[in-house]
Amino acid sequence: MRRRAAGVAMLGLGLDRATSVPLYRQLYDAIRTAILAARLRPGARLPSTRALAVELGSSRNTVLAAFQQLLAEGYLEGRVGAGTSVARALPEAFLQSRPAPARPARAGRPPRLSRRGARLLASPLSGRAATEPRPFRPGVPAYDAFPFELWARLVARRWRRVPRQLLDYGEPAGYRPLREAIATYLREARAVRCEAEQVIVVTGSQQAVDLAARVLLDPGDPAWIEDPGYPGARGALAAAGVRLVPVPVDDEGLDVMAGAAVARQARLVYVTPSHQYPLGTTMSLNRRLALLEWAGRVGAWVLEDDYDSEYRYRGRPLAALQGLDAAGRVIYVGTFSKVLFPALRIGYLVVPTALVDAFVAARALADRHSPSVMQAVLADFLAEGHFARHIRHTRALYAERQAALVTAARRALAGVLAVAPADAGMHVVGWLGPGRDDRAAARAAAAAGVEAPPLSTYRLRPSRRGGLLLGYAAYPPPALREGVERLAAALGL
Repeated sequence: MRRRAAGVAMLGLGLDRATSVPLYRQLYDAIRTAILAARLRPGARLPSTRALAVELGSSRNTVLAAFQQLLAEGYLEGRVGAGTSVARALPEAFLQSRPAPARPARAGRPPRLSRRGARLLASPLSGRAATEPRPFRPGVPAYDAFPFELWARLVARRWRRVPRQLLDYGEPAGYRPLREAIATYLREARAVRCEAEQVIVVTGSQQAVDLAARVLLDPGDPAWIEDPGYPGARGALAAAGVRLVPVPVDDEGLDVMAGAAVARQARLVYVTPSHQYPLGTTMSLNRRLALLEWAGRVGAWVLEDDYDSEYRYRGRPLAALQGLDAAGRVIYVGTFSKVLFPALRIGYLVVPTALVDAFVAARALADRHSPSVMQAVLADFLAEGHFARHIRHTRALYAERQAALVTAARRALAGVLAVAPADAGMHVVGWLGPGRDDRAAARAAAAAGVEAPPLSTYRLRPSRRGGLLLGYAAYPPPALREGVERLAAALGL
């Protein structure tokens, strides 16, 4: 005997014509809820669409639309001659897994990592939490000055007419029009000698350093690094098993003679010649020529990180070290994280022609390529002149913000923290008096609600004088002045 179909009363169905929810959707929701609540069990037969429409006082099309949706999603099944019934296997059974029974945690040995894994874990950047920027975190651009509406229009335009090749796997070297735009910009603004074929798009300067270490260095190879210097580069090289050779920095930049005295046959040198990170000095022409002469003589590679060279406030922009290189020993690194916004995750390498194939292969193995549509949007941003306008605007804005910070610091921090203006960049260094612990000062600042990283964390060798890094680019003058007051209170003023 056939099972009698459930009726409206049994299902508790009803339609509310006073709401804006379509009738078919109300019916769909009611039947699905009855199924999930087990008021309708697997295999239970439903009334015919015609009969149910009569009981509900609705059109048959309303019932048909609800049934079709339930059939498409797998809640109902229909068989010729047998009507429509509840599916014997509901879709939730395929979408939800049963949790395994909880087991008591066992105290045991920590997991065994590879040597590289252990070095990665010890990296200065590992485990850094993403929090809202607050004065004086360095390296953060002015989000309040970014042209978000313009960027949104460029993104929308790309998605409206996105070609299929941008949805497929892209070139590991990067989207060709973006590489061409970057090459044009570097030739005009930074005096970099390059063609688009030498430009490789990466996910930021951090990946650029990591790729260079993978391609050019073996574990145990000596590499010069600036001391103090950028922790991200230090971590990437250390993770590759490279022997780090700290080289001091003075008013002329990296001390080439000091580096040669310690490790004459180093395989690579990481350097920030246009605006040394974190001290802010500029490498002199004599030091640049000496570095290139040494690299050519011993066959070393020079990794030039030009991370924020767009922001120079006095004099003409400085030419890149790469433009002086006649022997093809310089690998140039740039990023859009500092000038646009970090979440974009697009940077670039300019490599000598002989290294292009090796770097492209390494890029393909790392993560194939950066998001193609964002690369296309950035290419439009550069080619249409928006990037140049943004740089001009933010250069003037950052000069104003630096002046506000220095003025406030000189007034409120005199005698405790010496803060002088800088010719370039997005941060200044505040120097503490001799014997004062900059790590303790940074902890006190953090407790007062401001971030001022200690200079000692950027060093491999101890120094007799500590300092604090004070970023200003992301913060309007009122926020900078308030931050200075907080810092003054933290330092005992």
